[in-house]
Amino acid sequence: MSDLLRKLRAKMKQLADKKVAETMRWFFKTGSGEYGEGDVFIGLKVPVQRKLAREFGDLSFVELQKLLNSTIHEERLISLLVLIDKYQKSNESDKERIFNFYLKNREGINNWDLVDTSAPKIIGKHLLMKDKIILVKFAKSGNLWERRIAILSTLEFIKHNDYLPTLKIAKILLNDEHDLIHKAVGWMLREIGKKKLR
Repeated sequence: MSDLLRKLRAKMKQLADKKVAETMRWFFKTGSGEYGEGDVFIGLKVPVQRKLAREFGDLSFVELQKLLNSTIHEERLISLLVLIDKYQKSNESDKERIFNFYLKNREGINNWDLVDTSAPKIIGKHLLMKDKIILVKFAKSGNLWERRIAILSTLEFIKHNDYLPTLKIAKILLNDEHDLIHKAVGWMLREIGKKKLR
């Protein structure tokens, strides 16, 4: 393990709060048969994680991959927050690398907050002026989180007054059985409604 990653994990351990972890385990449905089953929380609130992501923004892709592969939810979120920041500051070539890295490691993006925080800001931004066929593929996936990535990524398109991709994905997901998909689709359609009412 690198010194930087070791320091991050030590700081996370130091800031961890058992009561916060207990609340998070309930909030993110980690019980048997629930969508977040098996997810591990150490108890770091999101503002703390954002601060750590800024402090440890120099983490390498190897280190970020280790965090994204972690069983600890907060490690995965911090990795994504660092990736978002890197993406915003990168040139086109590096943005492509971050986009591909995200896709390759999407198995670790496996709860709604991880998807909602990162998909619009990496996948959505990257595909804004590009072919969006991968989102159709994700929308038809048997994986809940890939389907949520598909619809949430379109938030970035909505911001740029491009509503067709959202409507196309929403149509595919119309009869989805999962509540987390119903809510995500409803959210994106409301965002279109807000834009059209302005």
